[in-house]
Order: sequence, then C-alpha cells, then structure tokens
Amino acid sequence: MELLDAHLVPAVDGVAYGLLLFVVAAGLSLAFGTAGVLNLSHGTLYAIGAYTGAELSDGTWGGLALGLAAGTAAAALAGAGLSAATVPLARRGHLAQALLTFGLALAGGDLLIQLFGADELPVRVPEALDTSVRLLGHRYPAYRLCFIVMAVLLAVSGTWVLTRTRVGAAVRASADDPQMLAATGHSPRAVHTGVLAAAGALAGAAGVLGAPIIGPGPGTSENVLMLSLVVVVLGGLRSLWATFAAAIAVGEVQTLGVSVLPDLAPYLLFAAMAAVLVFRSRFAEPAAVHGPQDPDPVARLRRRLAARLRARRAATATGTADGTAGGAGDAKPSADPGVPGDSAGPPAPSGAHSVHSGFVRGAAWRRAAPLLVLLALLIALPGILDSYSISLAGSALALGLLAVSVTILTGYAGLPTLGQTAPFAVGAYATANLADAEWTVGPVQIVLSALAAAVFSAVTGPAVIRARGTTVLMITLAVGELTSAVINQVKSVTGGADGLVGFPSTRALWGGEGMTDESDLYNYALVVAVVAVAVTLLVLRSPAGKLLTGTRGAEARMRASGHPVGRYLLVAHVCAGALAGVGGSLMVSVQQYLSPADVGFEIAAFALLAVVIGGTTSVIGALLGAGLIVFTRDWVAGSWPGHGPLLLGALFIAAVYLLPRGLAGLRGGPGRSGRAPDGPRTATTASASTPTPAGKASP
Repeated sequence: MELLDAHLVPAVDGVAYGLLLFVVAAGLSLAFGTAGVLNLSHGTLYAIGAYTGAELSDGTWGGLALGLAAGTAAAALAGAGLSAATVPLARRGHLAQALLTFGLALAGGDLLIQLFGADELPVRVPEALDTSVRLLGHRYPAYRLCFIVMAVLLAVSGTWVLTRTRVGAAVRASADDPQMLAATGHSPRAVHTGVLAAAGALAGAAGVLGAPIIGPGPGTSENVLMLSLVVVVLGGLRSLWATFAAAIAVGEVQTLGVSVLPDLAPYLLFAAMAAVLVFRSRFAEPAAVHGPQDPDPVARLRRRLAARLRARRAATATGTADGTAGGAGDAKPSADPGVPGDSAGPPAPSGAHSVHSGFVRGAAWRRAAPLLVLLALLIALPGILDSYSISLAGSALALGLLAVSVTILTGYAGLPTLGQTAPFAVGAYATANLADAEWTVGPVQIVLSALAAAVFSAVTGPAVIRARGTTVLMITLAVGELTSAVINQVKSVTGGADGLVGFPSTRALWGGEGMTDESDLYNYALVVAVVAVAVTLLVLRSPAGKLLTGTRGAEARMRASGHPVGRYLLVAHVCAGALAGVGGSLMVSVQQYLSPADVGFEIAAFALLAVVIGGTTSVIGALLGAGLIVFTRDWVAGSWPGHGPLLLGALFIAAVYLLPRGLAGLRGGPGRSGRAPDGPRTATTASASTPTPAGKASP
C-alpha cells in the first residue's frame, strides 16, 4: 500500500497519457490496417487539432466545444486530402507512402509553425476543470480525470461502430475484400477516403483534448507519432481492445516507469517494439514459389545470358556474311534458327568476335561515362565553390555513403530500412572518441569505425533479415530509436544531448598535420568515398552481388535450390553497416563536431529519400540524391531562412511523384526495371523480365 501511495499519481497519469495515445493510435491503426496507408504524418494531424484547440481556447465551455469541432474538422479534412494524395501510389507499396507522408509531415509542421509560432501555446480549460480533486488522499487534476472518462467512452463507441454497424461492416470489407464491397454497390474509393478522414478526425480530437496534457509545440508531432507507432506495433491491427491495452502499457512506462526504473525506461518501449516485431516475423513463411520450379536460378540466369550472347553473335555473323557473299540467300539453311547455316557448317567469321568485343567495350564506356563525369566534377569543386559550400559537399559525401548502404539493403537485399543511422552513429562516435584519445590518423579511424559498425550490424542483423516489407521498416526504426536512446543516456561516451566537440582534427596520413582547411577535408572525404564506392560496385557486380540480387527477386526459388539466403542477407547487412560506419567517420572528420541530430530519425529518412531519388539499385544515383538533399537542406534553405523543413518536404513529395524509378529510371527507358522501386517484383514480372537488369548493378 505504501508503494501504491507513493506512485499513485504517476500511475493515474500513465492511464491518462495512455488513453491519449490510444485515441491517436486508433486512428493510425485504422489508416494502416484498413486503408493500407503507412501514415508518418499522423503526428502532424494531432498537431493540427492541438494548435487549433489551443488557439480557440478561452477558458469557457463554448471555447472548448468550438476548438474541439474546429480541430476535429480540420484534421479530418487533412485526412481526406491524404487519401487523394496516396491514391496514385496504391501500387507502389508502403515505402513510397512512408516517404510521401513524411514529406507532408515536414511541410505541414513548417506551415503550422508559420501560422502559430515556434513557442508552445498555452491552453485554457473551463474553470470547472481547471482545478484538482481528492483521489485516495492525493490532489489530482480534474481535467485529466475527465479526459480518462471521455477516452473510455470513445473506445467503447468506436468498438461498437466497427463491430455492430453497417458502416463498420463496410470498413472491414474494404480491408478484407474490396471487390466484394464494390459488388454490393459501395465504392471502395469512398470508403478509403472516409477511413482516412475518420483517422484524421481521431487524431485531431486527441490533439484538442490532449493539448492540456501534451501541449502543441516543436517536437510534439514527432513524439506523438513515435509513441503511436509503438502502440500499434504492440497492440496489432486486429483489435481496438488490444490497442487499448498496449496504449495503457506505453503510458505507464512513460510516467510510472520513469519514476520506478528511470535508467531502463528510455529503452523499454522500442526494445519491446523490436521484440514483438521479431517474434511475429519468426512465424512468417517465405513467399511461395510461383510458376515452375527451377533447380538452380543462378544456372538458369547463366543459361539465358549465354543464349542471348549466342544470338547476338549469330546476328553479327549474319550481317557480315550478307556484306561479303551478296545477300542472305547465299547462306545455308539451318536446323537451329538461332545459328546461320547448318550445324555442320563452318564456324562464324572471325570478324564477328571483333565486332562483339567492340560492342562490349562501347557498352562498358557508356556505363563508365557518368562515373567519370561525376568524378571530374567532384575533383573540380574546390576550385569552384567557396569554403562553406565545400564543407557542404564533404557532408554530402558522408551522407552519400550512408545512402549507398541503404541502397544495398533496400535495392539489392530487399530490406527497406529506416534504421541505418544506427551503424552510421556507431562509426561517427567511434571516430570522435578515437580522435579524443589521440588516434587521429584517417585510415585508422576509417578501419576501426567500419569494424565497430560491422560488429553492431552483425549483432542486430538476425533481428532484421527474417522480416520483410513494412515489418523491416518498423524493426529498423526501433533499432534506430534504441540507438538514439543509448546516445542520450551514455553521456561519458556520446556527450548526451550536447554532443561532442573540441576533439583533435583528423590527419590524412601518418606524420601529417591535422586537417582544418575545408579543401583538405573535402579532398580526404572524396578519396575515401571514391574507394568505398569503387569497392561497393565491384562487389555488387561480382557473383556475390548477383546472388544477393537473386535473393530479392526470387527468394523462394533460391531457398528451394539450397542457397543459404539468410546467410547472404546477413553478410549484406554487415557490409552495409560497415559502409555506413565509414560514412559516419567521414561526417565527424568533415564537420569536426557531432550531435544526436546528425544521426537521428530525420537523417534516416533523408538517406532513404536519397535512394528513391537516385533509383533503388543505383549507387551513383544514391550519391546524387544525397547531394540534392544537402543542397536543399543547407544551401537553398539558407537563402530562405526558417523554411528548411518546408523545402525538404516539397523535395520528398516531388521525388515520390516525379521519380517513381529514380534518376536511373530516366535514362533506362521502358523495361529497364520490371518492378516499382519500393517493392519486390511480382511473380509475373519476375518471370517475364529479362535477366540482365536482375543480375547487373546499376552504376
């Protein structure tokens, strides 16, 4: 009883906080589980309601009712707009939706700040609720008790609507069988819009009613979104009551857990989220094999490539024979339609081999030309740009290596990730601490940071490689957020929220001086990036890279033929982590400081956007995408101060809509890729596509 008495107020606070999260998470669960939209702007919908309610609150019941009506309506309207925005992406998977909604969240958050200011708004509640009541001998805010009652009523009424009404039946049918819903005379499109509007209304109502608990201000939408994602993951998508229980648990961890277990509380939520996702993924079976079984997809790939090569040689030989013998009529008939002459005839002319060699060399030069042009431009930058722009170019190279590591996982291994900033952070903090310990030689820092990041990825890899699709996004997000929690807690190593600064500068080689000039730092970053990218391209174009591509395009067939797919994916995860660690090391050397914001969720989203801009299988495209992001975030935003998030949000939105296959798709023409950039190929596409794109790395 003494323990209960000591922690009664935090426990009741946890219930109120959990119920607030439940109302928000119910809308997120409705949008994702029913409408199929992974909405990373859901926290912004909460903020719309919170800001509107705070602005209209005047301490009267009329002001509270007006704020509730206006905030709910505004968020519902935004949800309906989200439905229209996501319709063109219906066939492109959840990755495109995540990037689009994250861009909308950035732009919407900036607009809210412009409208309501950057400071947290005060919220005035009616006088009858702006007091405290006696609760088992303790004083407790009356408003929070009132909110608990309203949230419970909302849970009961929401469950009743979904399970006992015709509207709820239509909503469930839209998720389970939209064709049957259309056959009954209902429009799945209208139901989709209504579901997202209802999800927005729930978020907006939670924002108005929760503003006295979680007031509107900078960071509110991100915090609410992350906690709501945890609730949805823990509770699942099938039951509002499971979501209700998960929300209460999260609320208690956030309030009671902080007072009882202050050292563990920051890790509990995302650790539980990761554990639940990994546990569920263990029961997921690999995709079924469609079509006829092939004993060895790699051998099949080689056979098809050999057949194409024979056909090309035959065509060249035919052209040569026509030019020397006077026409095709002089050629002997053939039993094999792919070879001129009969099978016992003379071999193809020797000139065919030289023509083919010239063709191959020409194709190689065409592939290498963009690389050479880009490299020449990067080498020339110090003579063109000012010091600030050169430092931004160095930062872009560091972010580019992070984006390339995401390309390996997303484009080649089929594991879309939102947590690659975790090994990036390991490499960055390893370099900063090595420099602080007087280990300032660049190659030493690079190797040790890459090794530390590889070890980290080897430890976390088994939790990632079993899952697929959206589950991978959620698991890697949890890993990234857990890493951020560790960074904020282990201040002796990371400096906490203040970050690290003042450590010695990196030396390019043994015996050299510390680099402080922007040009020297840029040249160092360029050399490291070129070596890292060259090694990456060699590996991706090697047989090992083709095997990795095979696991993405035909995983079930690879497993059936005896290939250790899990081992391939784990090796890819470790190598991508090492590359991200190299990028983190470069970032510290170039910036000469390190803060948690440099390795947070926003940077993870930027890296994923860079991959989408470049094309998910294009290494050079990822570098170009990273450069465009840094250019927009730091250089363009500098000419329009205070609107960096709006510009980045616009970049997210434009990239998702205008570059469905990235920059690589613009030069590839139709048929270059048989799949959308953010989802695995279907069985039909995989079987109909030619083998060349599946076995070749884009430059």
